[in-house]
Amino acid sequence: MNEQKLFEKLKESIPDLELAKNKMSRWDCVSHERKLLIELKSRRTHYPTLLIEEKKYDAMISKADELGYEAYYINSTPEGVYSFNLHKVEIDFKVETKHPATTAFGKRSRVPKSVGYLCIETQGTNIKKSKEDKWVY
Repeated sequence: MNEQKLFEKLKESIPDLELAKNKMSRWDCVSHERKLLIELKSRRTHYPTLLIEEKKYDAMISKADELGYEAYYINSTPEGVYSFNLHKVEIDFKVETKHPATTAFGKRSRVPKSVGYLCIETQGTNIKKSKEDKWVY
């Protein structure tokens, strides 16, 4: 599932969900009614932990706090769709150099980035019930 499909599926449960006005924003969408700031990621491979950059985390927490909203990181993998309330998880950030500068625009040079990992099993909630294809949010 790509990020557009993920957005459309979430919109079924959160009707006022809208895409961020600025395409370069550190988050993808917002719900003013439910007071949510959401970043979406789509992974082709399932991992037990999911990466988040510290800069993205900091920007989302800061803006959500400014608005009085909750910051969510929602990732789809082949095994489910996992939601993380960034205000309620602890993340140990470390600088790593194995990540590309960006996955967009074909830039694959490696740069140091401060990243953390969210554990699907202990920190996330699977919001997609695969048998019925119903989403719980």
